[in-house]
Amino acid sequence: MTTWRFVGKSLPRSEDRRLLSGLGRYTADLVAPDACRLFIVRSPHAAARIAGIDAGVAAAMPGVRLVLTPDDPDLMRLGDFTSRVSRLTPDGTPNFVPSYRSLSVGAARFVGDAVAAIVADTLAQAKDAAEALAIDWQPLPAVTDLRAAVAPGAPEVWAEAPGNVCFLHDQGPVAEVEHAIAGARHRVSITYPISRVIAAPMETRAALAHWDAAEERFTLTAPLQNPHFIREEYAERVLGIPGHRLRVIAPDVGGAFGLKESPFPEYGLALIAARRIWRDVLWVGERSESFIADHHARDMHSSVTLALDEDGIFQALRIETLANLGAYLSWNGVHVPTNNLGGLSGVYRCRRIHARVRGVFTHTPPTSPYRGAGRPEATYAIERAIDLAAVRLGIDRVELRRRNLIAPEQMPWATGFVFTYDSGEFERNMDDALALADWRGVEARRADAQARGKLLGIGVANAIEIANGPVTGPFTESADVSFDATGAATVTLGVHSQGQGHLITFAQIAADLLSLAPEEIRVRFGDTEQIEHGTGTFGSRSVVAGGAALARAAEGIVARGRRIAAVAFECAENDVGFDADGFHVIGTDRRLSTRDVARLAFRLPPGAIGGLGLSEKAIVAPDGPSFPNGCHVCEVEIDPETGLWEITRYTVVDDVGRVINPKLVKGQIHGGVAQGVGQILGEAIRYDAAGQCLSGSFLDYQMPRAADLPFIACKSNEVPTTMNPLGAKGAGEAGTVGALVVVVNALADALAPLGIDHVDMPATPERLWRAIRQARVA
Repeated sequence: MTTWRFVGKSLPRSEDRRLLSGLGRYTADLVAPDACRLFIVRSPHAAARIAGIDAGVAAAMPGVRLVLTPDDPDLMRLGDFTSRVSRLTPDGTPNFVPSYRSLSVGAARFVGDAVAAIVADTLAQAKDAAEALAIDWQPLPAVTDLRAAVAPGAPEVWAEAPGNVCFLHDQGPVAEVEHAIAGARHRVSITYPISRVIAAPMETRAALAHWDAAEERFTLTAPLQNPHFIREEYAERVLGIPGHRLRVIAPDVGGAFGLKESPFPEYGLALIAARRIWRDVLWVGERSESFIADHHARDMHSSVTLALDEDGIFQALRIETLANLGAYLSWNGVHVPTNNLGGLSGVYRCRRIHARVRGVFTHTPPTSPYRGAGRPEATYAIERAIDLAAVRLGIDRVELRRRNLIAPEQMPWATGFVFTYDSGEFERNMDDALALADWRGVEARRADAQARGKLLGIGVANAIEIANGPVTGPFTESADVSFDATGAATVTLGVHSQGQGHLITFAQIAADLLSLAPEEIRVRFGDTEQIEHGTGTFGSRSVVAGGAALARAAEGIVARGRRIAAVAFECAENDVGFDADGFHVIGTDRRLSTRDVARLAFRLPPGAIGGLGLSEKAIVAPDGPSFPNGCHVCEVEIDPETGLWEITRYTVVDDVGRVINPKLVKGQIHGGVAQGVGQILGEAIRYDAAGQCLSGSFLDYQMPRAADLPFIACKSNEVPTTMNPLGAKGAGEAGTVGALVVVVNALADALAPLGIDHVDMPATPERLWRAIRQARVA
C-alpha cells in the first residue's frame, strides 16, 4: 500500500516563479525573427455567397509573400475537420455533417468565417493587403437566434438540413416518463435559456508553423489541450500525411477551458503557408477576432417538467432542449448537448427521466465544450425544478432535497438514466455546506438587509458530474517514467496543463509512488516527439487518467527496481521490499534509495538485470468514469430600486475523491465558480437581425471581475473512488457545474416576496429592475 507523504499537501506550484517573472514560453514567445505573419480575411456577412475573389492587387503589395484563397490547389487537397459524435435526424438517418474546411468554399455562413488568408513580412502589411482583396459578396438572409432558426420559413444554413435541424436525440424511456408525469400528484415546469458565451482565455488562440524541407516535416506550435489529437487530425485527415511528418508542440498555455481542444482553420493555413514560402509563419488571434472566430459555447433553450407524489418524492423528469450548434460542427459540438445528459439525475432517486435534444444550425460560429460542457446545464435543470417544486408544494427546499437523496449505503447506485455512481456522501456534503454557510442564521441577515432597503436571498444546489468519461469506457492515457545514469527521474505525460498546476501535482504523485521527493522529479508534457500517445486535458480527467497511467508505470519501475536491488544485495528478488524510504532487504537495515537503484541500473552487468537502464511506459484507461459531486450555497443582496445585486457569501463543499494538492483544488473550485457566476452576471454573446455580433469586445461582453466575488469558503469531503488507483475523481469543472444554478436559486429566493419565482440568465441589473417594476405594478 502506498504511503502518501506528499499527496494531500498544499505544496506550491512549480511554475509560478517562472511565469510571474516573465519567463513563460508561450507560442508567441517562440517566434524566430524572420517569421512571417498570417492574417485571416473573415466574412463581414452572416450569410453570403462568394461569387469570386480577385487577389491580384493584394498579392503584389509590399511584403506580401502569399495569398491563399479557397481555390488554391494546396487548400483544395485538405480534408475536412472531424465531428466526433454522430446522432440521428428526425427521420432516423445519420445527422448531416457539413464540410468544415480551412477556408469556406463558395459561401460564408457566419460573421468571422475564414474566407482567405494573407502571409506577409509584417502583420501590418498583411492587413493592408487584406483591404485590397476584392471579394464579390452576395449577401443572403441569416438567422442567429436559436428558436427563430426552427420557426417555419427561417433561412436555412444548409439545404441538407431542412428546418435547420441537425439531429433529434432521445434519451430515456419516453412512454414511461410521460405516463408517470400524467399520473403524478404534482407537476412543476419551467422554460429558460442558457446564454451563449465565449471562453475568453487570457492567451488567445495562436499558431506557429515550421517546415523542415530537408526532412519534409511540419512542426506546429500552438496553445493546445490535446496535442496528440491535433497531430492525428491534421496529419491523417486534413493534410493527408503520415503522423511522423507532423510534430505538435504545446508550450505554456494561458488558459483553455475547452476552447483549445478543437482543430481550427488557422493551424492548417499556417502549415501550408510555411511549406510554400519556406519561412516560419505565426498567427496570433486578436481579441476582437476571438469574439467572432473562436468557437462559442452553451446557447440552449430548455423546458423542464418535474413530477412528484403527495410526499414530494420525485416520480419523473422530462426535458426538451434546443441546442445551437452554429454553422459547422466542431469536433465535440454534437457531444456537448447530448453526451452529459446523465447529470439530469443529480444526486437523487429519480429513475424515470427522458431527455429530447434538437441540435440546430444557425449562422453563428460553431459551439464546442466550455468548462462543464453540458454538466452545468443538466444540474441547472434538476436544481431549478426542485426549487420551484418546493415553493409550489410548500416544502422546505432543503427538506425536499433530503427526501430524495441517494444514501451512501445504496452505492453503487444505478440511476436508471445513463450513469451508475460508485461512491458519494451527498447528504453529508449538503449538511456541511449548510453549516459552513450558516444557513440557520439567514433570517437574521435577511431582516438586516431589509432594514438597509435590500432584498436578501439564499440558494442551495447539489451538483454531480461525470469526469474521465465517456461512460461506456474512459479514454486511455499515457505516462513514461525514466531515470538517467545520474539517478534523475523524468515523468512524461500525455495530458497537458493550461494553468492547473500539473507540474507539482504529478510530481507529488510520482514522489509518493517512487519514494522520491517532488523536487527530484521533472515533469514534462505537450510535445508529440517526447511521448507517442496522449488523449489530453479536458473533462476533469488529468489526474484521474494521467494518474492511473503514472501509477501503472511506477509499478513497473518498482518491479524492475526490485530485480536490480536483489542483484546489488545478493539476495532473492522476493526478499526485496519497497517502502517510502526506497528498497530494502526485508527484515534487515540494508537499504538502497530509488536513485541509488537507478544508478545501478546503468552499472550492473546487463545480463544480470535484464538490460541496462530503468524506465517504464504505460498506456492505460481507468476502470470506469468518476463522479465528482458537491453542494453549493450562495447568498445575494439586491437593491430593488436599481436592480444592482451582489454575492455576499459563497460556500462549496466538494467531493473530488482523494485530494492531491488542497490549495490547487481550491483554486480550481474558485475559478470554476467565477466562470459560472460570470455567466449569470452578464456574459452573453448577442447578435442583431443581420447576424452582426453586438458583444464583440470586453466593452460589451461582461466578464466577471474580482469585485464581483466574495470570499469563497471551501471544504473537501474526500470519498475516494475505486475506479482508479489514486481514488481521485477530478476537480477541474466542479465549481462551474454548481455555480450557474445556485446563483439563480439565490436570486429567485430574494425576489420571492415580490411574487417572482425565476429570473433568466444573464441576470443583469436591468433585467432584475424590470422584473421588480412589473411585479410591483401587478
